[in-house]
Amino acid sequence: MDFLNTFKVLALSAVLLATGCAQQTVKPYDYTAFEKSKPRSILVIPPLNNSIEADAPYKYLSTITKPLAEKGYYVYPVAVIDQFLKHNGLPTPAEMNTISLDKIDKHIGADAVLYVTIEEWGQKYQVLASTAIVKAKLKLIDVKSGELLWEGTAQAAQSSGDGGGGLAGMLVSALVTQVAGSVSDQTPGLSELANTIVINSSHGVLDGPYLNKKVAE
Repeated sequence: MDFLNTFKVLALSAVLLATGCAQQTVKPYDYTAFEKSKPRSILVIPPLNNSIEADAPYKYLSTITKPLAEKGYYVYPVAVIDQFLKHNGLPTPAEMNTISLDKIDKHIGADAVLYVTIEEWGQKYQVLASTAIVKAKLKLIDVKSGELLWEGTAQAAQSSGDGGGGLAGMLVSALVTQVAGSVSDQTPGLSELANTIVINSSHGVLDGPYLNKKVAE
């Protein structure tokens, strides 16, 4: 089993366990606006970035289309939208997030727009361990009405394990993870996992109209 599948099993197990423990206190999500809107297509704006990783927004973009499409929505090709906005005087994600809903409606025609703010992204190294982490806040907005349809937080983390042999083993494990991390970026895989979990959670995105038709980018 590869890393992503292994981590997915562990993460989903943790989510299910946490959900089971808190089942009595979790309030139902209010989907009134979502059910009224019934969006068919989603435009993803390149994310705002509050992390220290300059390339986080575009790494994130590569991980959001699949979970949304698998949920049953047409997702506008993120690379095409990025270039379209740049060619129309919005060269950075920060500026792209200022585009009005009226212009999105007129020039693109999406039913809903997904705004993303990246809070954490990248590898954190300590003496005996290292952790890859991603965290992003998502808001789905109705293009015509401006109403909030849904919001959630996508987050996932993976820590290096004990390499065996006590302190020496932990040092070796941390060193190997740090060296491997320099050539193998784990954040895209973690980001796709985090998006998949939050979109499909009990408080996630409602099923779209193309759920069984596999409409993708």
